Amino acid sequence: MPQYAALVEYDGTAYYGFQRQRADQPTIQSKLEQALSQITQKSVTVTGAGRTDSGVHALGQVICFTIEWRHDTAALIRALNVNLPDDIAILQLKEVPSPFHPRYDAWRRAYRYRIYNATTRSPMRQRYSWHVSSRLHMEPMNEAAQMLVGVHDFATFGQPPQGENSVREVFAARWTQQDDYLVFFVEANAFLYRMVRSIVGTLKLVGDGSWTVDDCVAALQAQNRDKAGQTAPPQGLFLVSVTYKNLKFEVGEETS
Repeated sequence: MPQYAALVEYDGTAYYGFQRQRADQPTIQSKLEQALSQITQKSVTVTGAGRTDSGVHALGQVICFTIEWRHDTAALIRALNVNLPDDIAILQLKEVPSPFHPRYDAWRRAYRYRIYNATTRSPMRQRYSWHVSSRLHMEPMNEAAQMLVGVHDFATFGQPPQGENSVREVFAARWTQQDDYLVFFVEANAFLYRMVRSIVGTLKLVGDGSWTVDDCVAALQAQNRDKAGQTAPPQGLFLVSVTYKNLKFEVGEETS
């Protein structure tokens, strides 16, 4: 049977993360599998590139599945989207060789985190950002973020999903300002469990003056989970892209 890889966008607000869990806990994976089962009338297993946490969103999650399908990929995208809830959508889909694995074949992953930095909270923005009312200074936050680039043991900022290896390579880590938002972009070969949210919470302390850049560096070097700052809430986090050497999806400005 042919194997397909798909680019998926979702609003994670109503879900207990990507990975399938208990029957009474809706997840992105379970909804995708239900849609495929509706189409094929068979049980289908979906594999994802990353296991996003409860409440975390995605603009560029990559999934993989194997089904019998006699029509073109455009028809499969239409069929899936008809059977998916409004907060999950298949954006692109390609047939891939059977050895392909969306998680283990991934070369890079990129996340974006948005902080709404304003005195007064905004009900219309709280679904997709973390509201921080105290003024944040982006320059020291960027200085501290640059200390994370390279190969480091990131045990302070998360736990490995499997095994004990907490060494990761970060290719880019930077803050930019977009109107009232401070936006953190980070790209790495892989991430630890809650690593991005823990880094953001720590860099926020640098931005509000509670920590110095040296404090952040010392926390990284400690390789001790207790030395991290607060963990940022999930709603500001987006998985924006997953990069492969032999598979390419077209992504827009939102995911670059």
